[in-house]
Amino acid sequence: MSVRETIEHKLTTALNPSRLVVVDESRRHAGHAGMRNGDGHAGDHGETHFQVEIVSASFVGQSRVARQRTVYALLADELQGGVHALSLTTLTPEEAATRR
Repeated sequence: MSVRETIEHKLTTALNPSRLVVVDESRRHAGHAGMRNGDGHAGDHGETHFQVEIVSASFVGQSRVARQRTVYALLADELQGGVHALSLTTLTPEEAATRR
């Protein structure tokens, strides 16, 4: 299972999101700190930088910081195992509806 798939699985299982988008942005960060090469194929830069947008009723009543701490805790193994950067957008369904 790829890192992206693992992130999706963990967040889906724990937070039952109504929307979850996980984007691997690693290629955009070639040469930055924390970047690693993948398995040696040309253009392969590993799975190190991700953008996550998650909409979940689990976030109702939580501050933005508390939501992010929840996600970081769920992905602790990935953050210790090679994910260098995680950009988070964490919304309640009501917040997501007003953004559109």
